[in-house]
Amino acid sequence: MGDLVNRGPDSLGVLRRVKALGDRVTTVLGNHDLHLLAAAAGHGRHGAEDTFGDILRAKDSRQLITWLRHRPLLHWDKATGHALVHAGIPPQWTLAQTEAYASEIESILRGSDWRHFFAAMYGDDPAQWSTDLAPELRRRYTINALTRMRFLHPDGSLNFSNNGPPNEADALVPWFQFPTRRNTETRIVCGHWAALGLRQENNVVALDSGCVWGGSLSAKPLQPPGEILSINCSA
Repeated sequence: MGDLVNRGPDSLGVLRRVKALGDRVTTVLGNHDLHLLAAAAGHGRHGAEDTFGDILRAKDSRQLITWLRHRPLLHWDKATGHALVHAGIPPQWTLAQTEAYASEIESILRGSDWRHFFAAMYGDDPAQWSTDLAPELRRRYTINALTRMRFLHPDGSLNFSNNGPPNEADALVPWFQFPTRRNTETRIVCGHWAALGLRQENNVVALDSGCVWGGSLSAKPLQPPGEILSINCSA
């Protein structure tokens, strides 16, 4: 579900291991993966808690960055009938729309001018979706929705100030509970929201169980369907 990097002490080792698995693994891009790509492009806003400096200094850094920027934002698994995405799918979008908007950004990231994209990636605006958004703003909204979204305001706009559990967020709605969601028939598997914990409702399976915070690492068998499996992690 993304965030292969910056969620533990050995980002380099994780990235190398997953890359080496080749076609045996499918991973989507998370917000921390994009943060690494922005840093590689010269546009990252480095924080004291970032743990991917060894990737940027590694002898195989170029190959790792190239591999990572070719990962999708959204993966539709026809065999199991599940959509894989880091944070979720905004309620205003159908699966077909999500595939189109995600594909637009994937094409840019895989192209020769990929570094330029990150100059305008950061920012919380626009918070509200509109088909009239200018291309640069549409792409930023897409990134924010697919990799950072948790809560929505009652008008459907994105909220980034609260990352806690739903019972501590007055007047905010978890994206998967929004009443006019247009993708309720799409089975979605996501991560990102550690404070939410394991959650299965409204055709959504949320798997972030807070491993990086000393919780657990969880997996969900899709084919054949099975119960969620979790392994406890030390803090």
